[in-house]
Amino acid sequence: MRGFALDRMRHACHRWRMRIFSDLFASRRALAGFVVVGFGWAAFSAQMPVIKGQVGVSDGAWGTLVLIGSTGALMAMWLAPLVFRLVGRWALIVGAMAMVAGFVLAGAAHTPLAIGVALFLAAGGSGVADVLANAEVSEAEAETGRSLMNLNHGLFSVAYAVAAVLVGAAREGGFGPVAVFGAMGIAVAVLTPWMLLPTRAPDPDDAQDAAGMPRALVWVGGLVVLSAFLGEAASEGWSALHVERTLGGGPAEGALGPALLATGMAIGRLGAHMFGAGWPPFRVMVLASCLAGCGLALAGAAPGLTTAYVGFLLGGLGVSVVGPLALGLVGQAVRPKHRLAAISQAAALGYAAFFLGPVVMGFVAELFGLRVSFYVIAAAMFVVAAGLLPLWSGMLARR
Repeated sequence: MRGFALDRMRHACHRWRMRIFSDLFASRRALAGFVVVGFGWAAFSAQMPVIKGQVGVSDGAWGTLVLIGSTGALMAMWLAPLVFRLVGRWALIVGAMAMVAGFVLAGAAHTPLAIGVALFLAAGGSGVADVLANAEVSEAEAETGRSLMNLNHGLFSVAYAVAAVLVGAAREGGFGPVAVFGAMGIAVAVLTPWMLLPTRAPDPDDAQDAAGMPRALVWVGGLVVLSAFLGEAASEGWSALHVERTLGGGPAEGALGPALLATGMAIGRLGAHMFGAGWPPFRVMVLASCLAGCGLALAGAAPGLTTAYVGFLLGGLGVSVVGPLALGLVGQAVRPKHRLAAISQAAALGYAAFFLGPVVMGFVAELFGLRVSFYVIAAAMFVVAAGLLPLWSGMLARR
């Protein structure tokens, strides 16, 4: 009997390994894009205290600069289908290279104008890469009949966590932002062969004629994505500052904040990919939003580093699955010829969180302190669970 049980376990493990390998191969191009974007934003977030210090601005002014710079991401996401039509299968590589150039400039910036221009370029490049990677995952899901969003977003989180830890170690070793971003550029260059997109013939309707696309459904889905990424952006961008300034941690301890957030997100997304195929998506998103709210509130109230780290881990675990599940549902809810346009619009709305989040955090922190800014984002997650998700579920059910 024991031998039979062991055989069944070995067969199950073999099936899981083959399934993971198959899923990784099916989404390899998108995965390279997600890893690259994860490297870039982890390197920036983990160095935000030193970059902010060399620019020499207040919390509110920094939030405004990030807002101005990150409008590049919003514009790029709306224009990603146009970029794809202009440069074709090289579009993902072009976006990644623009992101790297922007971050290198950000590392060298010493004035508000310079950091604004640098972040505009970096955010614009990463916005193009992100939309195209999400659209590529959606295409792979349609071709394979399997859910792949959580896997790809989960490995983005793994890349983010690893990069954040390495950047923290580099800061402790005395390396400055330009050197760190330069090393990141080398890593991105190594991944470029995997970012060459396939030669699928693009449907001109995808970006120019969205007639028949359920815009309200797509935009409400985009707001759900925004809510999840608001929690992520607020934490990853300000967790290092919270640890170092509010709780008195050092550079490596500060970098551990965004690293633990990303670790929680990786665990949630990869676990959902492996074991959550049959779970009702809206029930999962409601529970996950509540968990995120609890984790972020705990991080804000933390009396010491350990409690803050637990809060960041729980917050990452909570926000982990909401965005990928929502983007996957958007891709499934529209006709194939509208898929790139729908993903582009939902992503543009959702990723607005990455410039709204720092602004909200910056101004609330300046007026009431960093702890209160985490409470505000936590409250937003509870509002989403109680209001926005039930609304979107009803809209999808009526289709």
